[in-house]
Amino acid sequence: MKKRFLAFTLAETLIVIGVIGIVSALTLPNLNSSTGEKEKVAKVKKIYQNLQDAFGRAEAVYGPYDEWIKTTDTTQELKAKRIGERITEFLKVSKNCNTTTGSGCFNSGQYKKISGDNYESADTTDYYKVITADGTSVAIKNNVIVVDIDGPTKGKFTLGHDIFWFGSNSNVGVVPYNNDDFGTLLTEVTTRGTQASGWIIKYDNADYLQFQSVSGSTATCKNGNTVTETNPRCK
Repeated sequence: MKKRFLAFTLAETLIVIGVIGIVSALTLPNLNSSTGEKEKVAKVKKIYQNLQDAFGRAEAVYGPYDEWIKTTDTTQELKAKRIGERITEFLKVSKNCNTTTGSGCFNSGQYKKISGDNYESADTTDYYKVITADGTSVAIKNNVIVVDIDGPTKGKFTLGHDIFWFGSNSNVGVVPYNNDDFGTLLTEVTTRGTQASGWIIKYDNADYLQFQSVSGSTATCKNGNTVTETNPRCK
């Protein structure tokens, strides 16, 4: 008995390849978007943990944070240097720019609000600036820590995308910016974006990037789903 082999014509093969191409074009952008947001969340959580750990170690060596500033620290630059030196002593740092501007530790231009408007610059003498071993830019001044998870030369330089804010004080160490009122938080993460770090740490996602509109304490996502405090996801 002769064996029979199945074969496809050239036309049939081309049709199959075409269908695969169409499906890929429709699904890969969503897949890449999802992967990018997951990576963003992981990077924010990592630098948050590293900053918390460094802050705790610095207090163990130098005493309470509220007592770090000396009477001789009469300018914002000197205060930033004092605080920055103590925290970054316990971070893995690949480059230290101190309070010098234009040294390549932080993008020299203004970073933007999540809405797209210019916000401010962290490459000033008011900030103590370093690049960590994994390429994250960190800028520190009194009670404020600004990080760029993409480093000084890559990314959007935009709050909520690659720029994230953290606060610091003696009572709780390093904390993400956050608002207990969910409606206020929704509005903030779609206008300025300084509280995007709080959203990520609290809800373990960056779905605010998928918001199409916000009304009160709910947001409508681009896929039509509704986000609420009890269901803070677009998916």
